[in-house]
Amino acid sequence: MTDDAVPDFFRRLWRLPEAAQRRGRKSSLDVAAVVDTAVELADSGGLEAATLPRVAKELNVTAMSLYRHIGSKHELLQLMVDAASGPAAAWPDASGWREGLRMWAFDLWSLYQHRPWIPRVPIYRAPSGPNQIAWLERGIAQLASTQLAAGDKLSALTVLSGFVRQSALLHQELEEGRESGQGQADSERAYGEALSQVITAESYPHVAAVLAADALGRVPDGVDEADRDFTDGLELIIEGLSVQVAAADHSR
Repeated sequence: MTDDAVPDFFRRLWRLPEAAQRRGRKSSLDVAAVVDTAVELADSGGLEAATLPRVAKELNVTAMSLYRHIGSKHELLQLMVDAASGPAAAWPDASGWREGLRMWAFDLWSLYQHRPWIPRVPIYRAPSGPNQIAWLERGIAQLASTQLAAGDKLSALTVLSGFVRQSALLHQELEEGRESGQGQADSERAYGEALSQVITAESYPHVAAVLAADALGRVPDGVDEADRDFTDGLELIIEGLSVQVAAADHSR
């Protein structure tokens, strides 16, 4: 592949020099300045604060002048996600692939708690930037000791990363929907109590059984409610993956 064959978006993601045909009078702006400003706005005011007019105002330029450096608003969002996602945490020693994936998932979960706007960015394409690829590399490395095929490793990380992202979004949305000062456990109990007044075991036997078991709003002392839900779901995925790993190891 020639240097000119690298797509412009990848040049921006990887901070490669501009293609020769686009060189000319040097701009006072660059990709890093635009992206860093947009990330700062999102960090302070949420994703809705990182608009092109706001970014342009912060940089004292016109909004149209930004397009030379970001291509489009969709590309800006992808550039922001990659810049804000790294560098990926150092790879701690793990006793096996299960613990390694748990650490990977919890680090990604922590990133989404620190920067809740990231999972709100629509996914327009597969991971492409250096920081996203670093996350992918670390995830695949955890499965290197298994006999899973390359495609199965990618599928496992797709499921796991999707679970982390959706869990973060669900946590945010439920938190936004609760009354001021109401915790998750209290909200779940109130939900269960209200629901139990309008359903019957005859019409909804399985839901009624869950409510009768008092499964909602039960959180052990000292355990974060969101982390509990996340951990429970994570273990379900890892246990399911262990069956596939065992089958792949047995077939070799």
